[in-house]
Amino acid sequence: MVDKSKIKVCVGLSGGVDSSVAAYLLKQEGYDVFAMFMQNWHDADPTLHGDCEWEEDRFVAEMVARKIGIPFYFADLSKQYRQRVVDYMFEEYSKGRTPNPDVLCNREIKFDAFLEVARKCGADYVATGHYCRKEILRCAQDDKGKAQDDKGDVYRILEGTDPNKDQTYFLCQLSQEQLSRAMFPIGHLTKPEVRRIAREADLPSAEKKDSQGICFVGKVDLPTFLKQKLESVEGDIVEVYDAYYASDALYQWQQNTLTGLLKPGCSLERTVHYAPEEKILTRDGEPLGETPYKEISLTDEELDRLATPVSYNIAFETETYRSGKKHIKKTRYKDNPNGRIVGRHEGAQFYTIGQRKGLGVGGHENPVFVIATDTESNRVYVGEGHNHKGLSRFCLKINPEEIHWIRPDLEMAPGENRRFRVRIRYRQPLQSATLIMRESGLYILFDHPQRGISPGQFAVWYDGEEMLGSGVISA
Repeated sequence: MVDKSKIKVCVGLSGGVDSSVAAYLLKQEGYDVFAMFMQNWHDADPTLHGDCEWEEDRFVAEMVARKIGIPFYFADLSKQYRQRVVDYMFEEYSKGRTPNPDVLCNREIKFDAFLEVARKCGADYVATGHYCRKEILRCAQDDKGKAQDDKGDVYRILEGTDPNKDQTYFLCQLSQEQLSRAMFPIGHLTKPEVRRIAREADLPSAEKKDSQGICFVGKVDLPTFLKQKLESVEGDIVEVYDAYYASDALYQWQQNTLTGLLKPGCSLERTVHYAPEEKILTRDGEPLGETPYKEISLTDEELDRLATPVSYNIAFETETYRSGKKHIKKTRYKDNPNGRIVGRHEGAQFYTIGQRKGLGVGGHENPVFVIATDTESNRVYVGEGHNHKGLSRFCLKINPEEIHWIRPDLEMAPGENRRFRVRIRYRQPLQSATLIMRESGLYILFDHPQRGISPGQFAVWYDGEEMLGSGVISA
């Protein structure tokens, strides 16, 4: 029988209700618990201005610790956060990619820099308020309790019980070593249950609203945030018409190749089904079904081409004309069947694929979305409607060095194909897909088209309720 009072746990207490209940439950279970609040930015830092005021969060966290009856400490990790998260964000956006700072924050800060500080304070484990679950597969032992092999225990990370709050996606880059020191006390609870426990325990954070925005920075206007370091340079917003795809060789090859891969009786859906506005109707986390594709015998070069996003190179010619009673000479663009210039922007690096807000493009019956950005030409390409061809893709690639297996014992070998459920953004319903491992990288071929696949995002794959691995989308 394990004596929990001998196990020292450091709770990352943020001042929110989730971490507060995590600390409360661990204390109730008899662990030796202490709290630590992380400061990951300074208001004086010109690149880190958000609406979230850390002083208030710290004050609430300290009150929670006092209420629970546990020691409270403070750690300044702003230097590490800037170097490992913020600088990474700016670098990725400058290249026209879409990073996820929350994933990096967990990998580099909460379960690395913070864990290091906690262990120096004597902690055996670090606990957070994430909605996810952890299981341990114990290794085989001999009669004396020693491991029979050198593999040791295996740590599994499972989806949280509350489907509306599952946060495994944000933990997709954790290693076995990090998981061995992690605890997730509220993963088996729903959000309403967490609120109820907080109220019954009279915790000061019981009614505190959930935090939003960039991890530890708060809810900020992203373009304004990025402009503090990335230069604003005006460029054209170009609307791409449907006619463009009829003459684009890559798009036509991809559609023909996908059609050729289909089993008899299966048809190729070319666009995603959407609800009004921005809500995605994609199959709501349905069980992994049988693949619609035949045996995939494509070469690495063909897979690369299948995962390559369509690029846009629409040239606009000008013409002169005379206008008004005085016949003033003016210049305008000639009509182009493939598209038109519909506006101006302040820098292609400030936009991401799938974005709708902040474009300033009017005069359309349906919503207008970003379908591509080109930081070299400083152009932003948009398309009208949820079903625009440029908004959806079937295949993506992850470079070898960016592939991360949470379960190294289940790692795929080159030449191997496996069926998993995958998501490319937080809260997206899991999507059925085939993972294709090659020497040149990992390719993910979805059963149905996916909206807004963007380089820099994390693709995460699951076997049932267990998250197995992830990788940064290269294309």
